[in-house]
Amino acid sequence: MLKYLVPIGLFAALVGFLYFGLGRDKQTLPSPLIGKSAPVFELTRLEDPAKTFSNAELAGKPYVLNVWGTWCVGCRQEHGALLEIARRGEVPIVGLNWNDDREAALGWLQQLGNPYAVTAFDGEGRAAIDWGVYGAPETFLVGANGTVIKKHIAPLTVEIWEQEFVPLLPQAKAGSP
Repeated sequence: MLKYLVPIGLFAALVGFLYFGLGRDKQTLPSPLIGKSAPVFELTRLEDPAKTFSNAELAGKPYVLNVWGTWCVGCRQEHGALLEIARRGEVPIVGLNWNDDREAALGWLQQLGNPYAVTAFDGEGRAAIDWGVYGAPETFLVGANGTVIKKHIAPLTVEIWEQEFVPLLPQAKAGSP
């Protein structure tokens, strides 16, 4: 009898782990950066490799960092929402073009429109590693004090923006953690 109870007990434990693990919201994976200073990077600009951009240039201003690539299906899905969010002008969106081909990325923005105030080119993916990027698309809200306030994994929609990011904008603009 005991030889049947052990496998049944192990199976029940596995089902429990799967139930609770799969039931978690995959878009709100915890980030060790929340409440901490945003990693500073200096990369070439996508549109002009002779010029660099550092997010330190945005010191004292809130911004959204959106990690994207032309190879990313979810990035194409969220692109229309990013255009709408940029049109509203609530906070600048900085693009981090990750592990991509520069010419393909430039063509993408020319074809689909450019929601970014500036786009940094992270061809080797080093800056993305510092930000703890799992995959694209990922979107971060950074406060005026340089603190990461929110991380969203998966395509961003206008609804998610309004429900999860807009309520945090006063905090981001004030620069409070």
